[in-house]
Order: sequence, then structure tokens, then C-alpha cells
Amino acid sequence: MSKKILVVDDEKLIVKGIKFSLCQEDGWEVDCAYDGGEAIEKARQTEYDMVLLDVMLPVYDGTEVCRMIREFSNMPIIMLTAKNSDIDKIMGLEYGADDYVTKPFNILEVKARMKAIMRRSTRIEKTEAQDESRIVAGDLVMNRENRTVAIEGKDINLTAKEFDLLELLLLNPGKVYSREKLLNIVWGYEYPGDVRTVDVHVRRLREKIEKTPSDPRYVHTKWGVGYYFKGQE
Repeated sequence: MSKKILVVDDEKLIVKGIKFSLCQEDGWEVDCAYDGGEAIEKARQTEYDMVLLDVMLPVYDGTEVCRMIREFSNMPIIMLTAKNSDIDKIMGLEYGADDYVTKPFNILEVKARMKAIMRRSTRIEKTEAQDESRIVAGDLVMNRENRTVAIEGKDINLTAKEFDLLELLLLNPGKVYSREKLLNIVWGYEYPGDVRTVDVHVRRLREKIEKTPSDPRYVHTKWGVGYYFKGQE
């Protein structure tokens, strides 16, 4: 099935190049937007398989667009950030982006990131050996088939990567994963990013599922080692 992608950048030559590669080489459908307002409008009209979102945009900047999209959709978002702009990377992740790529970028790297995220976002294994699709841990209920999470009956709005991270920890209660290991498993073995990506996603995840994020019930830190899910006593 053809993927539908939204590319958002005010540099039309960059958009043209990305669109050509995704359409001609991968056979995907590509919509384009050149400012933040247009991006929001198109994201409201269509549930895209992926959004490539530049940070520096007219009308609304990319981080604001990301925040606004997260108010109504969990569609995967990769931010396109300026080289060495750590604040753009962190802000993008804080506002709900799944990943970031720095400019200038290699389109092959961008497509590898996109495919890794989309592969995990749409993965539903239907085999006899599949684990139960519904997992319960205290007040937390995860449905792996439709990729939803609820706590005390209230739906929790998680991004694709937040869900993947929680799913891994939930399926392996008590097992401590280093940030490097989580980066490899959740983001992919070829992922060239840094461990801050994991820290930001864990913090965002705790803010959504924990009543007191500073004193978590579910996702715990083993200092100097990594993160783990604490099974209910």
C-alpha cells in the first residue's frame, strides 16, 4: 500500500527534491506545505503516514506546528533541524516529534528513519505465537492490536515512539534497559541519534501515564544503568 507523506518546508527546492525521491523511488504519495498554517490545515484534513517538518517556517514554526498536530493526531513526525541546533532537536522532541534529522541531510538517511518509524508504527503481528494483545498492569491497560493505552479507564494519547517504548518495557517488567539499548531497539540499530532522545521520550511518557512523574509508579530509573517497568505488587 502506498504511503502518504506530508513534507513541510519553506525552501521549495528542498521540498521538490524530497518529493521527487519519495514519489519516483518509493512510489509514495506526497503533499507539500510551505508554511506552518498550511501544514496544520493539511494535517487536519488527512491522516498521513509521516510528516517531515522543518523547524524554521513562516506563520507558525515547526515546533509549534508539531505541538498543534499532537492535539488531534499521533501521526509520526520527523523534524528537520538546523545543523548543531540542539535546542531545536530537544524542543521538537518535547513537543511530540518522533525523531529529528539535521540539515544538510542525506535523503537516504531520511528515508531510513521514515521507514523504521512507519514499520514499528504499523506493526501488528498475527501469528499463533503472538503475545496477548491486551496487557494489564494495575490500572494501566495496553491494547497492542489497536495501539491504545488507558489508565483508570481514561485513554492516554501517546505518540508512536512513546507507545513503542512503553510496550517494550511493559512486556519485560523488571528488566533494566540502558538508554543505548532502548535507542537500538525502539529507534532501530542503524539509528545515529543520541541518548537524549530516550530521556526526552521517557520524561514525556511519565508526564502522560504517571500521577506524579517525579515519583513514578510504572516507568522507573535505575541510576547509572537505565529504565525499567515495575510490575505491580
